Amino acid sequence: MAPVTHFLTRRGAVLLATLRIWRDTLLFAGRAVLTAATPAAYNSATRTVVVKQIYFTAVQILPGFTVFAALLSYVLIQIVVTTAADYGLSEYALEVTMRLLVLELLPLLTVLFIALRSSSAINTEVALMRINGELLALESACVDTMRLEFMPRVIGGVISVLALTAVTSVVALLLAYVAVYGWQIWSLPDFSRVMGKVFDNAVLLGIVLKSLAFGLAVTVIPVAEGMATPRMLFMAPISVLRGMVRLFFAIMLIEVASLAFTYI
Repeated sequence: MAPVTHFLTRRGAVLLATLRIWRDTLLFAGRAVLTAATPAAYNSATRTVVVKQIYFTAVQILPGFTVFAALLSYVLIQIVVTTAADYGLSEYALEVTMRLLVLELLPLLTVLFIALRSSSAINTEVALMRINGELLALESACVDTMRLEFMPRVIGGVISVLALTAVTSVVALLLAYVAVYGWQIWSLPDFSRVMGKVFDNAVLLGIVLKSLAFGLAVTVIPVAEGMATPRMLFMAPISVLRGMVRLFFAIMLIEVASLAFTYI
């Protein structure tokens, strides 16, 4: 009986710790959003951090990521167009391409790319700041860490996800037009009709909300995990690993919720 009790106790402790960190993450997200919505929170230092975050998260990777997304989009567009033609469904090829790439694949690809490139770095930075006592020192000096350290990173992450998603989506739409209609411009009215059919107000709102949720996830979760790191140096890589696992889970949860909202 004792081993069973010990096992249940350990599992219960793990569950409570998991629920606690998710609760703290949601609370931190709420604080970050409220701070970002407060005009008084912005000054030259805050704006500088936001610009740097956008530069390192989005601008630096924009050329390479755009080329990669364009190549992937082109291959998938050709697959869809060829398959639709084989089954006599060419009139649906453009709509399927738009739904596959712009609504689902490109936003997910963007957030995963940013998560791998930037989220782990943010988690590591915040974890080391906590382990080395930098966060405590800033708070002791009456420095608002939320306004000067964390909120700019959240804003930069959200803007980066929105911007990269928009850029790659425009590129994918241009490639889809060329693949379906060629280089002729007189097919623009039909292209606009299909776009209007696919991207109605509800769908556009869903894309924006999903991208906002992705942007919050790739910054809020790493920061919250870093802030919860025990002050022991060997816990830094463990914190990053846990943060990335939680981030992947959150991204998949957002994607599933988006699919359910769109298609069910």
